[in-house]
Amino acid sequence: MEENMNNEVNMGIVKISDEVVGVIAGLATTEIDGIVGMSASLVGGITQILTGKKNLSKGVKVSVGENNAAIDLYVVVEYGVRIPDVALKVQRNVKRAVESITGLEVSAINIHVQDVMISKVEENDDIVEE
Repeated sequence: MEENMNNEVNMGIVKISDEVVGVIAGLATTEIDGIVGMSASLVGGITQILTGKKNLSKGVKVSVGENNAAIDLYVVVEYGVRIPDVALKVQRNVKRAVESITGLEVSAINIHVQDVMISKVEENDDIVEE
């Protein structure tokens, strides 16, 4: 029985790319209320315009080691939310998603708030009041 287990274990390696972890982290981030979107880097934004493909790992920087991953998230939050609370929810959701899907241990999730967006409804209310 031990021989069968060794054969199954030694069938090969599984390597999860940074992009895969980035997509998982990006999707898990946008599930949280208070997150308006992800902030794209200049290169990522140009690539999306040229190719027409939506970049699901936009605003995510990942460093994957052998058994762990460190993740930097560049987010845009909704005006009026308590940023530390939203950041904590994002960290918990991303950690849960990445660890359960990939089996990697998440060593760090750094949140970088790049912008605050005012909802369109509030902007229209200001115009009417004036």
